[in-house]
Amino acid sequence: MPALPPAPARDRGVGPFRRMVLRGATVIDGTGAPPWGPVDIVVEGERIVAIDAVGVPGRPIAPGRRPAPGDHEIDCHGKFVTPGFVDAHAHIGWPAHAARGAQPRADYIYKLWLAHGVTTVREMGSINGLGWSLSEKARAASHEIAAPRLLVHAYFPAVNDMLKTIHSADAARDWVRGIAARGADGIKFFGGAPTLMRGAIEEAGALGLKTGCHHAQQAVGRANAMTTARWGLTSAEHFYGLPEALFDDRLLQSYPADYNYADEYMRFSEAGFGFHLAAQPGSDHWNRVLEEFLELDFTFVPTFGIYDANRDLMRARRADWHDEYTWPGLWDSFQPNRGAHGAHWFRWSTADEIRWKQNYRLWMAFIDAYKNRGGRVAAGSDSGFIFQTYGFGFIRELEMMQEAGFHPLEVVRAATSQGADLLGLGDEIGVIDVGRVADLLVHDANPLGDFKLLYGTGAMRLNDADGSVDWPRALRFTIRGGLVYDTAELLEDVRAMVSEEKHRLVSA
Repeated sequence: MPALPPAPARDRGVGPFRRMVLRGATVIDGTGAPPWGPVDIVVEGERIVAIDAVGVPGRPIAPGRRPAPGDHEIDCHGKFVTPGFVDAHAHIGWPAHAARGAQPRADYIYKLWLAHGVTTVREMGSINGLGWSLSEKARAASHEIAAPRLLVHAYFPAVNDMLKTIHSADAARDWVRGIAARGADGIKFFGGAPTLMRGAIEEAGALGLKTGCHHAQQAVGRANAMTTARWGLTSAEHFYGLPEALFDDRLLQSYPADYNYADEYMRFSEAGFGFHLAAQPGSDHWNRVLEEFLELDFTFVPTFGIYDANRDLMRARRADWHDEYTWPGLWDSFQPNRGAHGAHWFRWSTADEIRWKQNYRLWMAFIDAYKNRGGRVAAGSDSGFIFQTYGFGFIRELEMMQEAGFHPLEVVRAATSQGADLLGLGDEIGVIDVGRVADLLVHDANPLGDFKLLYGTGAMRLNDADGSVDWPRALRFTIRGGLVYDTAELLEDVRAMVSEEKHRLVSA
């Protein structure tokens, strides 16, 4: 499982500037407030220093109301500006993919994130190594590399089917203190013995580290999402552990006698059945569970999109972007293989897809209700598995949040300010306001009207003038800490990387 080579030095982006002005923007600020404008946004270095209302829609802007010129200006008249997106569950590759071919390059992943507006990433697991991840975090922070801001969570090594080096509560607490001293931002759990996991969560809380858990089926019988929330866990990742918290007539899922978690088909086929056995939406137990999570100020990062192929495999396999943007080794890792994670397609059936569609309806109902009652829900992609390509998978997550019942403004809020609050950066990023870091996205069209316009491929549209098909994109510039990236250039770079890798494989 080789680690990735570090990303090469930055070759794209301009700035930060002594003074940059975005002129005439309509602002969607990330708080849930509706769009307003026109405004001029002034950025000095990496910070927003002024947001000036310069008129009203439909009337000429009076020049006297505008702030002084900048060293660099972006014409945002007729355009929309949102905060940069926060991907609250992501991975800078996965070393095990090397078994199926060359891993995607780090700069390939970073540029796809930036090209889709992701300016902050919560790296969940640091599987390339904590030292490697912390080095990339520092290089990103100084703009040495073209990359989003990175928040690094280390894998808690206490699960037998992955890697277990911690065997006592004292060792768990020592391990947490050790990664905190090295500069980790948090911990990614897959479960573990309750004494180990609870000790680690409590120690992390005392040291100010964030914690997130994929409540793996091997451990969920001892600690479901409610159990760990009561211990002080920051967030539940995916859906695992939530059905078990909602069970009111059983403790465990009713697995068939021949179930084997190491069989990826069985793992994912049966995973689509948990919510069917849980308390149903609106029931007394369902409401009690929802209310307790609210009282605990818990966060859900559902990552709806990463399981999308389970309900419609053909759609996910034939997505518009795979040919030009999916790395060949990544594509190979998606194909059916008994020894690879998320490559469980060796007998995927209509019945499996129907089960997962029903599972989604129940899962989405809970997450939407949690949001409606004031609970924190953040957007995360978990891309790099199950036919989800980096960047594109994050936009798919936005679409699926809307499907779950989120208004587009609520989707943007989940992808910006709610993610920032989860990471403990709510006073720095996630909202467009004076004093905040200038993580800004400049859109040629209103993203609230159609999230498909955020895909790097654009969205298919009929050109009525000549009968041809156009593929308009909305996102023009991604600004991260005052550094301006042209998304067309980033996408061009990714296409070239993929083409070069395909040529190398053919020539080998």
